[in-house]
Amino acid sequence: MARQPNILLIMADQMSATAMPFSGGPAVAPNIERLADEGVAFEAAYCNSPLCAPSRFSMLSGQLPSRIGGYDNAAEFPATVPTLAHYLRAGGYRTCLSGKMHFVGPDQLHGYEERVTTDIYPADFGWTPNWDEPETRYQWFHNMLSVVEAGVYERSIQLDFDDDVGYQAVRKIYDFARDTDDRPFFLTASFTQPHDPYFAPRQYWDRYDHDAVAPPTVGMIPPDERDPHSRRLYYLYGMDQYDLTAAHVRNARHAYLAMISYIDDRVGELLRALEVTGLRQDTIVILTADHGDMLGERGMWYKMSFFEPSIRVPLIIQAPGRFAARRVSQGVSLLDLLPTLVDFAADGQRASEPAVSLDGTSLAPLLHGDDEVDSTVVGEYLAEATPDPIFMVRRWPYKYVAGASDPPQLFDLSADPEELTNLADQPDHAETVSAFAAEVADRWDQASIHDQVLASQRARRLTYESLRKGQPTHWDYEPRWDVSRQYTRNHESMDDSDRRARIPRREPPLPDHS
Repeated sequence: MARQPNILLIMADQMSATAMPFSGGPAVAPNIERLADEGVAFEAAYCNSPLCAPSRFSMLSGQLPSRIGGYDNAAEFPATVPTLAHYLRAGGYRTCLSGKMHFVGPDQLHGYEERVTTDIYPADFGWTPNWDEPETRYQWFHNMLSVVEAGVYERSIQLDFDDDVGYQAVRKIYDFARDTDDRPFFLTASFTQPHDPYFAPRQYWDRYDHDAVAPPTVGMIPPDERDPHSRRLYYLYGMDQYDLTAAHVRNARHAYLAMISYIDDRVGELLRALEVTGLRQDTIVILTADHGDMLGERGMWYKMSFFEPSIRVPLIIQAPGRFAARRVSQGVSLLDLLPTLVDFAADGQRASEPAVSLDGTSLAPLLHGDDEVDSTVVGEYLAEATPDPIFMVRRWPYKYVAGASDPPQLFDLSADPEELTNLADQPDHAETVSAFAAEVADRWDQASIHDQVLASQRARRLTYESLRKGQPTHWDYEPRWDVSRQYTRNHESMDDSDRRARIPRREPPLPDHS
């Protein structure tokens, strides 16, 4: 059997597909554009929960958040849930994570053999929402200072973190190339940009003409004209606390684009490392994000809603010599990555059956040109700004969104791409609404999920407060380094260690005995 391909998964955080150049967006990102031109670019890729941790947990597990208890950004990701890292590792891969994955709980690996950075966010239960008090504003939640203060900053927590993520991931590629371990690798490089706050160094800010940064396509919608969930978000992230000006909005949108360019530079460094090590032709490269960003559209920010800028994500899969470059218009989601990567690992052989039933399906048929696939995408939101679960079904051309506390929404995105006209109460669409409502009731036991989420929140809040008493034990990941085998040590000769570390490798010259 041919050698299994290496896999490099590059993730950004809160990077909306609507901003990307291969989707017609304004971001300057030549390395990402090159990936899209040379690979398969999915034009209708969605996350399955518009929030960091639930989206990542569902992507890693191939299961919806409600099935695995991954409800919000402080929900524990159970160690018993098989992830794509588990499947690949069981299939013979080295698995390594550099960067953010927002794991919550004491298991900070979830199938990754190695982590080379810590995470940017806490691993405890401190960010647990409270459906018992749905009007609560949280000190840890997004607030509009990230927009009001947006602009040029040379350093930030996000930059410190992502600089390390990029450095460690590039170095790991070099280590893979010169290591004696001949297993294929699965490397995840997961950055936190362009997530708010909207700060950008001057060198990236200056790649854009500030005056040419476009305002939102859909302007501010007053809170009393919004759907209930959007109205709750308005108050939860404090839009009523600041006089938000057009200048603030433009600064935030400018900085957001600038940080996509920053991510693009990191992508370029990773691709160059693959090229100079000779690994490029044997490596499948995947680029995606956990969710998008409203970025001022409709007067909304961040994510946490099912509007397109919040849930559409970039998804590019590029593999030299394995499948041809193309654009795919069918709907796909992050749930589909696990079965796709399992297929990659099988490399033409029959893939083993997953250990649990999955909610996603392999993208392999689409990658090889088969367009006869189901385009249905589903999503859940089980976190802040709602007292009940909210569910989404996206089946072309419609999007249906429903929660127990809110009236349903139905949008025809072919005729109304900005989602301005809710068709749910129009008689001409009563049959469509009824069919979607029946499908939601069949897919999800809404009352049971509500009770599970509420019970989980109550338990986690108590657990968190108790663990803060006395001597706390933190779950935050701390990278470990075996310094006894770094650089020059006495486990091998100095000539051997020096030669092993070089790229490219060259045979030593023969002694001259003349």
